[in-house]
Amino acid sequence: MLDTNDGNLQDLNEEKKVTQTEVAKLEIQTEKIEDETVSDEKSEVEVVDEIEEKIAESAEKVEEEKEEESVNYEDMTLENLVDSFEKLLKGNPIQKINKQANAIKNSFDEQFSKLLAEKKAAFIEEGGESIDFNYSNPLKNKFNGLIKEFRDTRTKYYKSQESELKDNLELRLSVIEELKGLIENAEPKTMYNNFRDIQSKWRKIGPVVRERYNDTWKTFHHHVERFYDLLHMSNDFRDLDFKHNLDEKLKLIVQVETLAESEDVNYAFKQLQIIHKRWKEEVGPVAREFRVDVWDKFSAATKKIHDKRHQNFKKLRGKYEENIVKKQEIIAEISAIDTSNNSKHSDWQQSIKAIEALREKFFKAGNVPKSESDKIWNQFKEATRKFNRSKNTFYKNIKGVQQENLDKKMKLIEQAESLKDSEDWKEVTEVMKKIQSDWRKIGHVPRKDSDKIWNQFKGACNHYFDRYHTYQNAGSEEEQEIFKNKKSLLETIQKEVEGKDKVELDSVKGYIRDWRSLGRVPHSMRNIESKFSKVVDVLFSKLSIDKKDMEMIKFENQMEGLLTQNDMRKLDSEQIHIRKKIDESVREINQLENNLSFFANAKADSPLLKNVVNNIENHKKDLEVLKSKLSYLTNLDY
Repeated sequence: MLDTNDGNLQDLNEEKKVTQTEVAKLEIQTEKIEDETVSDEKSEVEVVDEIEEKIAESAEKVEEEKEEESVNYEDMTLENLVDSFEKLLKGNPIQKINKQANAIKNSFDEQFSKLLAEKKAAFIEEGGESIDFNYSNPLKNKFNGLIKEFRDTRTKYYKSQESELKDNLELRLSVIEELKGLIENAEPKTMYNNFRDIQSKWRKIGPVVRERYNDTWKTFHHHVERFYDLLHMSNDFRDLDFKHNLDEKLKLIVQVETLAESEDVNYAFKQLQIIHKRWKEEVGPVAREFRVDVWDKFSAATKKIHDKRHQNFKKLRGKYEENIVKKQEIIAEISAIDTSNNSKHSDWQQSIKAIEALREKFFKAGNVPKSESDKIWNQFKEATRKFNRSKNTFYKNIKGVQQENLDKKMKLIEQAESLKDSEDWKEVTEVMKKIQSDWRKIGHVPRKDSDKIWNQFKGACNHYFDRYHTYQNAGSEEEQEIFKNKKSLLETIQKEVEGKDKVELDSVKGYIRDWRSLGRVPHSMRNIESKFSKVVDVLFSKLSIDKKDMEMIKFENQMEGLLTQNDMRKLDSEQIHIRKKIDESVREINQLENNLSFFANAKADSPLLKNVVNNIENHKKDLEVLKSKLSYLTNLDY
């Protein structure tokens, strides 16, 4: 039986300053600096007490996990919010999603309140009474079910945590009683092994409620020291343990002293917590004569890190005050963005890019004191929410316009599909071209429908025009016969003029007239028209007629060829081209006539003066030809 009279509590108060400290998952976040009490005159005991208080507070929360970054749920639809909430519940631990769940709930409630107000206003506008209004939405019902599931699961989790903390406390108290019993009743042969078993049990016990954390540890540690101090029967074991523990604690002191020199104060403080945990939970007591000395060294080194960290907090606080001004300036910039003149999608895209740039600038501006954090964040959210409301209103209206555009395009698709197999080529071709033109004039449709309806429309149009081009290339039997006749006529003309140096104008006109009277050849055989044009050019070179007359005959021949082939696009292009040439010619003539004023005193035989006069005459002749061509085209029936 051990003598316990020497093991009273006389050293407990003395040993209070020797109480080792633990830091269990104490996250050092710069946003929480305002929670720290900065004092330049704290004693070592006060520093340890402060850390112990934080350990006790964090001890009961070691099983919780840090929440993920929150997502911006403000712009999500009701459907997306419900989907996001459902995925959140299924894919994450309940203790990890509280912040995100609240953000989703706030956004859903705000949007659903607006929807409810709109439905009620419409109900009353249609003649209903406010008291009779009732609105049910499947999304709301599903969301309410998810909220209930979230709350029930969370309540169950925290009840389980609370029960576990209480059970762990009971286990610790029972181990303390077991240790006390060992001290009072242990057998010399087995007491040391039993003591080792008790230590092992203690270390395996999980967290307890923070109010009892430090007290239970101090009590346990006090009885551990009593055990060693009263261990008369196993001095060898005790001395070996004391020596081992002293060596380990001296190593820990060196580690803390090294950390005290580190420039990274946050890293040093986190490592300090790990070392304190080892000091307290893993390394046992030392001989009585060394206890105060090793603890004084350990606590002094701890205080260096503590003081250095708090000095760093002071510096950071000054920077955080500057960040308040920076962030308020950015918020003012966001609020100043004017969207009142945004009338189209591209306008809003520019505004959205500007807002995104300012948002990024806001988040990069750095942290602010916690006392101002909520205020600044709410100001920022209100500024961006104001922009988002305007943006959402615009796109809500756009959706209505896009739906109208979708209806218009669906009618064109219906019309195109009804005509795609028609063989009334002349009439339907013009209708299909108009349908395509009308399609291009209609604005955007909802994105989800855009590709689908375009492929449907393009398919109907391509189907018709592929058939039309096949028809054109093949040609009718009549056109095939025309080709044979033209080929025969071309051979006849070539034989008649072969070897002749001159031909008569009437003969050339006759050839042209006969050629045109035959009609149009198949589209795929139009190269015969080019062959005829080359023969006509050769005949014109053998005519003795005025240049203007020759040019007009050639022009009329070309235009008649286009008319025969029904190539209206080229006829229109030619008319546009001639009008442009007329305008250029008139401007050139006016410029040259103005230049004549520079030759007021020049002699009539001046080369420069003659050159200007000749240019004017040549341009006037060309202008006459151009006007004749335009007159011919405008009188052409096409």
